Amino acid sequence: MAKKKTSKDAGEFAIRNRKARHDYEIMETFEAGIVLTGSEVKSLRQGKGSLSEAYAAVRDGEAFLLGMHIPPYAQAGYSQHEPLRPRKLLLHKQEILRLIGKTAEKGLTIVPLSCYFKNGLAKVEIGLAKGKKLYDKRESIKDREWKRQVEREVRSRRR
Repeated sequence: MAKKKTSKDAGEFAIRNRKARHDYEIMETFEAGIVLTGSEVKSLRQGKGSLSEAYAAVRDGEAFLLGMHIPPYAQAGYSQHEPLRPRKLLLHKQEILRLIGKTAEKGLTIVPLSCYFKNGLAKVEIGLAKGKKLYDKRESIKDREWKRQVEREVRSRRR
């Protein structure tokens, strides 16, 4: 008997950082768990939160997500969380050491790409990224537009 696929199995997307792929060239991605309080989880499940100004850093052998904004949960009462507090990322030791080595290189940083739920647990997809120059951004826009134009031509010729 086939198991019914629930939203917990599929990995519900809570929030995405759309600007990250535009501003950075993503070299490598990692999936990390994130340490959250109960009201933060409830707020994320409602789809609230922002990764636009967030970044990750490694301090004392531990990875932290800084600048991620999760607004307070309305029904939480008196036990609210701080919206911009640093949140610990749960990664394997080898992954942390790899990130330390790679970020020591010039121009590489760790950017959160998305935050989602997988099997009921909050996860963050982080990427090892290199900042794009203005001309790189223009080049990617030009390539994207060219691909769209080619697709339109192909579709129009099929008819």
